Amino acid sequence: MSLDATEVEKIAHLARLAIDEKDSEDYARNLSNILELVEQMNAVDTKDVVPMAHSFDLSQRLRADEVTETNQREHFQENAPRVEDGLFLVPQVIE
Repeated sequence: MSLDATEVEKIAHLARLAIDEKDSEDYARNLSNILELVEQMNAVDTKDVVPMAHSFDLSQRLRADEVTETNQREHFQENAPRVEDGLFLVPQVIE
């Protein structure tokens, strides 16, 4: 698919992008190259390719789900202007 400068200006307007008219031809050429690459990639037969999450067949090393820090809620709430039952009280902003 090939784009021209007018189509690039329309796309820029829809995307609310400000581009110089002198750069429109360069953008058109670059975008056309990208679209041609996408067309080439779409032409590749991938029906026998198994979807994968990563190119390497590795497993993620996970750490044990253990509590490593102490509860410091009271310490953190000491500087709060208003606290009730362990919760921060904030001004109402939505009626």
